[in-house]
Amino acid sequence: MPLLKAKSATQSVRVEKVVVKKAVKKVTAPTPRSSLAPNGSLRATSDASSSSPRLLSPNSRAVARTKSASPYPSSSDERAGRKRTLTQRRQNTPRDSPHFGPDDSDDDDDEDPFAKKRKVISTWRDPHRRLRHKKAFGDDIRSPNIIHGADLASVKTGCPPAFGAPEDEKDRIDAVKDIKQVVKHVAETYLTEEQAQPFIDHNSSFYRDLEKAANEKRCDVPAFKAALNSYNTSLLSLVEDGSVAKNLDNMHGIPPSLVDFILTQVYERTVSPNVDSLNKYQPGGDNVYGELNAPFVREILQVHGGLTSEKVFIDLGSGVGNVVLQAALEIGCRSYGCEMVENSCNFAEAQEKEFNARCLLWGIGPGRVRLERGDFRTNKKILEVLKEADCILVNNKAFTPALNAALVSMFLDLKPGCKVVSLVSFILGNEKNAINDIANNIFEVVEDTYKEDWVSWSRAPGRYFVSTRK
Repeated sequence: MPLLKAKSATQSVRVEKVVVKKAVKKVTAPTPRSSLAPNGSLRATSDASSSSPRLLSPNSRAVARTKSASPYPSSSDERAGRKRTLTQRRQNTPRDSPHFGPDDSDDDDDEDPFAKKRKVISTWRDPHRRLRHKKAFGDDIRSPNIIHGADLASVKTGCPPAFGAPEDEKDRIDAVKDIKQVVKHVAETYLTEEQAQPFIDHNSSFYRDLEKAANEKRCDVPAFKAALNSYNTSLLSLVEDGSVAKNLDNMHGIPPSLVDFILTQVYERTVSPNVDSLNKYQPGGDNVYGELNAPFVREILQVHGGLTSEKVFIDLGSGVGNVVLQAALEIGCRSYGCEMVENSCNFAEAQEKEFNARCLLWGIGPGRVRLERGDFRTNKKILEVLKEADCILVNNKAFTPALNAALVSMFLDLKPGCKVVSLVSFILGNEKNAINDIANNIFEVVEDTYKEDWVSWSRAPGRYFVSTRK
């Protein structure tokens, strides 16, 4: 059973927009900077004990697991766990342990934390997109082939056990926090306002009961299990009477916070455990690794690309596949990527597999994803689909001049109106050479500024360029 589904409610989502300079101008060469560097049901289980109640996902018909573990990540809505530096590894998964401090207090909140969620949110809506996964909410109740948090967890890596339980090698993931996040996402996204009230009402709800039971001063495991069982029973009823599927059928967009949550689940289970290996690169080459964070990608896809589920997106130099997957999930478009570094390709394939399983789990049908291995200059599929592309991303911050020149030649095949978003402009001021002349002839270029914390290699803002094919 997919994990979330309901009328999209106002989430604590930040879709940040950059003010685009309207005047088209010729762009001078940027100042050199440092290199960037299956249909199944999911019951997320609590790590509090092996007999913990399982958390139902919206595609519901849950399949019991012998081991009790939460499959939901305790990540921030901005996917903080996906930010990486090249010289130093940041916390690649939220290692906030199941510690219930003052922030989890149940009696000190004067205002409803969910009131804002019931306002209209800035969700990207496409009236032509069919959001529900074609295999979701059917009779096939096979367990989804996902990577469970329990299989990655370890107290030794930083998370103390929940509810004061004994240390165990399967206790790293903050199961309690993750369960509460799932309850909130399900209610805010998959349920109508009326249906969601018993799930997340500030004064009396399953969420409130979970908070109270998990409060540091109370730490009531039986009460937590009872609240979770009540949540499961109520959600299952809405699934079985068709309410959840109906709600999802009426949706044409996904809240950004849910997109980030699902993608973080995928990333933390496939890339994060070995993220340090991505920092092994040859300085000065074309294969230096760096990631664009989710808000920047959202800006590219929605504001600059104007993408819909009927359009085509390509990421040239797609790394571990983050942007390709975000485009497929958030927009629902056909999404292609090409990467030549073997290690990154392996991570990308692992992410794609987990991504497909989790999209089904949450009942959401993503756009078609295709990840290619090899050099995008010679990859037949990429050269073929370039002619159809509506938006292309090139993170060419560390590309050599020769590779950037090769890209300009490739872009001769783009259709008029195609947007190419890059970190370095393909037009180098007034320099006179054949490649620069071609770039000037085929592109209108606008310079823009990305915000701080929008890229993995620096917390500072920086320049990027949107080139429109004439």
